[in-house]
Amino acid sequence: MSVPLLFRRMPTVAVFCISVAGTGLAQPAYIQLGATPPEDAARLAPGGLERALETLPEIATGILRRSGVPGAAVAVVHGGQTVFSAGFGVREVGKGAAVEPGTVFQVASLSKPITATIVASQVAAGVVSWDDPAVQYLSGLRLSDPYVTAHATIGDFLAHRTGLPEAIGDELEDLGYGRSDIIERLRLVPLDPFRRSYHYANFGFTIGAEAVAAASGEGWEELAERVLYRPLGMRWTSSRHADFLARDNRAVLHVLEDGRFQPLYDRNPDAQSPAGGVSSNVLDLAEWMKLLLRRDRRGQRPLLTEQALRPALQPQAANAPPQSLASRPGFYGYGFNVGVRAGGRTAMSHSGAFLVGAGTSFQMIPSADLGVVVLTNGGPVGAAEAITATVVDMVEFGAPTRDWFGTYNGLMKGMYAPVGDLVGAAPPASPQPALPAEAYVGRYENAYFGQAEIVAEQGDVTLILGPRGLRFPLSHWDANVFSLAANSENAPKGSLSSVRFDQEEERVTAFTIDFLNDQGMGSWRR
Repeated sequence: MSVPLLFRRMPTVAVFCISVAGTGLAQPAYIQLGATPPEDAARLAPGGLERALETLPEIATGILRRSGVPGAAVAVVHGGQTVFSAGFGVREVGKGAAVEPGTVFQVASLSKPITATIVASQVAAGVVSWDDPAVQYLSGLRLSDPYVTAHATIGDFLAHRTGLPEAIGDELEDLGYGRSDIIERLRLVPLDPFRRSYHYANFGFTIGAEAVAAASGEGWEELAERVLYRPLGMRWTSSRHADFLARDNRAVLHVLEDGRFQPLYDRNPDAQSPAGGVSSNVLDLAEWMKLLLRRDRRGQRPLLTEQALRPALQPQAANAPPQSLASRPGFYGYGFNVGVRAGGRTAMSHSGAFLVGAGTSFQMIPSADLGVVVLTNGGPVGAAEAITATVVDMVEFGAPTRDWFGTYNGLMKGMYAPVGDLVGAAPPASPQPALPAEAYVGRYENAYFGQAEIVAEQGDVTLILGPRGLRFPLSHWDANVFSLAANSENAPKGSLSSVRFDQEEERVTAFTIDFLNDQGMGSWRR
């Protein structure tokens, strides 16, 4: 956690780099995907790309000003070239260092399409198939349904269609559990219908990647570096948080609290690295987008094949069913959002967000040979998505089709809603007294969340949870009900949950934490 800094708006600084210097490394081979647009697709706006690139600095600075996000970096690729890269704003509020094209950001869930690309490379190499059961390579993998355990494929996990609940495992990560512990505990989680439900789950996605790493005989982080980052010359990209922290030119996370962006927290996503743990800059990510968009080069062994990659970029699960007969549906492939734009062209995209301070967005239109990536160092408010969407609209239609920041900002406000059953509730005017603090003291067991301990400190009750022994002071609410004020990646500031103790005769036997009980697993017993 960094020391809180007073917020003040910094002047926007732009650093431009219209071309990328060569790395000196052998150039990877590229593939071409869907170069020919559908016959009924609208023609691209004449001069649209040129106008988009010319006005991009104004677009980016305007959205940063409206959103309050401290800094952003943007890259655009077209025709196998990086045709635009720029930095805007500052790496940390209160300090003068400007964001540059080489500034490294945490990309959050933009890690997922990068991971899918790595998996596709292993499909192309014959190491795995998208349709291989994950348990074939992870012999210890267990889910609550034996059939799903036996049949869930690498692709199923990357498409979020195994039936694991949304965001499951994230709460364990908040408590300090590591990757293997979290995956092992998912065996206790009830599943929704296999391949008939879509639930976005970082640790389900991570299971698919771990299966591929096991098949390759190395750790995920080493595999990512060997098969993608190093061959593409992505020198500043890593799947390890320690590497991000070691960068001198890196953007600091800024959380939106009390109406302003503040550099208050660090976010170590190593537990879910394949799903959210990549750090990179827009220059490296431009090379990745070129790999997705461009054709093979003669005489070079391809890093990918179209046959291996295409399933990742095609609909595998419906993640946005239409709300009316007039609505266009949205789909998820293997690590990519897939949809058809208003102009009739297929687009692939993904966003990334850490509530504690990162917002990222990427979009590509293969038939326009276009890729755009935006990285920001502010929590998700729609700034990254708005820049991306505005640029793509200008290329396709000649002008933005709407106020994209207003649209996305409205959609994302709900992410900051506090959680817990006591949010907004008034404490009882005449609460019933609690038992003496010592009555609650002891160790309690929970197979999913692990052991908890209640201790009494000067008459107050404190809950200790997780492998790092996180301490949560409990405030008396009414009788055997206490309140817990949570603040984490998955519990925004202002969250307030009940902790309800069960009493049998004179003895306290159990307690339930409301905001950890979505799946019915938030109770501990002595």
